[in-house]
Amino acid sequence: MIVFDNVTLTYKGAASPVLKGISLTIPDGQAVLVCGASGAGKTTLTRLINGLATHFDQATVQGSVAVDGSDVLIAPLCQTGRVVGNVFQNPRSQFFCVDVESEVAFGCENMGMPADEVRRRVERTARQMALGDIMGKSIFGLSGGQKQRVACASVDAMGPRVFVLDEPSSNFDPPTIGMLRQVIERWRQMGRSVVVAEHRLAWLRDVCDRVVVVDGGRIAWDGPMDDFVALGDGFRIAHGLRPLSPDALDGSERPCPSPTAGSDVLELRNFRYSYGHACPALDVPYLSLPARRVVAVIGENGAGKSTFSACLCGLMRRFGGEVLLGGERLRPRQLLKRCYLVMQDVNHQLFCESVEEEVRLGMDPSREADVSRILGELGLRGLEERHPLSLSGGQRQRVAIASALLAGKDILVFDEPTSGQDLRNMLATARLIRSLEDRASVFVVTHDRDFVQACCSHVMRMERGAVRETYAIDAAGRRRLDAFFGMCWK
Repeated sequence: MIVFDNVTLTYKGAASPVLKGISLTIPDGQAVLVCGASGAGKTTLTRLINGLATHFDQATVQGSVAVDGSDVLIAPLCQTGRVVGNVFQNPRSQFFCVDVESEVAFGCENMGMPADEVRRRVERTARQMALGDIMGKSIFGLSGGQKQRVACASVDAMGPRVFVLDEPSSNFDPPTIGMLRQVIERWRQMGRSVVVAEHRLAWLRDVCDRVVVVDGGRIAWDGPMDDFVALGDGFRIAHGLRPLSPDALDGSERPCPSPTAGSDVLELRNFRYSYGHACPALDVPYLSLPARRVVAVIGENGAGKSTFSACLCGLMRRFGGEVLLGGERLRPRQLLKRCYLVMQDVNHQLFCESVEEEVRLGMDPSREADVSRILGELGLRGLEERHPLSLSGGQRQRVAIASALLAGKDILVFDEPTSGQDLRNMLATARLIRSLEDRASVFVVTHDRDFVQACCSHVMRMERGAVRETYAIDAAGRRRLDAFFGMCWK
């Protein structure tokens, strides 16, 4: 059981509390969805449950938080860690090993379990979390979704009494989300408490018993999932929450010309890449797409989407094939000059001492007048002097997106640009990317059905390194999208 009793939390140096007067009881066997706009206090609430807010973040807390009868505000982290299992928004922040099997076993070994018990737990978890195809692989070679699956598995193997998941679906494909739904249901049946902080709500509709809406550091709504569903998407959108229905964010249909040879086409020929001597990670004999459109790149985890993105931008030295834009062949060096990639983990591409310097680093001088507007639309105004690495994960993502929008490149690739973004920021990002149509060819690697609906004109679906289909998002295209993402909208 988790009990919050009139909890108010203030971070060191902050002018006002992040959480205010939180009282909340979560019994054993209950799965609770904690939702709210960015900055509402969701992640802070989860970090109170696992003890990190006081032991690591140096926050000042009034009130008490008890987990399984222990005051986690003062209990040693080694004690809390046996009771509370955590899956963080960025799974890389919780990895200690270089290969998947060792990572899944690490927590159990750290708790001093016998070797036979560790082996049994690892085998059981690998089977239940469908890790068989990646158990022998290096963590560094996994896709973002595969890394998130490993993080969930390493926590599951430890068997804690409480599970705390922060944006667990941010990099998951629909089949993996379906698997995670089953895992959470199993935890509930075992009498475990489950707390899920999420922006994407639809997949949790039949998973969580209860919903807690956090707004401005306070609990704005608390009740059963059925009552939350009955409130309607109008209520959710008004409170900055994602809808439960894919039709609530219906994007207006735009003309979607068919790709034909000529100046309006981006072509790939014999586009291939292999990691070492393994089977090809990317194999696209020929692909033609309309230029200056926003194309959603979808597919299951490990399908080759991020590899495709890196090759398209000229970042992989050994890739083979040709890229033609408007009939002009772009050599690797030209790709580096004329493409821009926003990575899945933007920490790899933030270099400057302030947000202002960062967004101007590679800026096209002709976009000077757009700086203030773009920062404002992405919710970054007032943060110009902040160091990028002092920002939240969602804010860092938006800094990288702003840099891409101001770069003035011919080809832009965004790898999971809405990870950790609430409704307002997701829609703002969609509007800005959509505004690039007729100026640049844009590829968006995403598992976010809402974002595809709001932003993209075409879809490219990948599977095992190959492009299986491309289509425009017209009425027929939306039915195909629904078929792919259907598992998340039950």
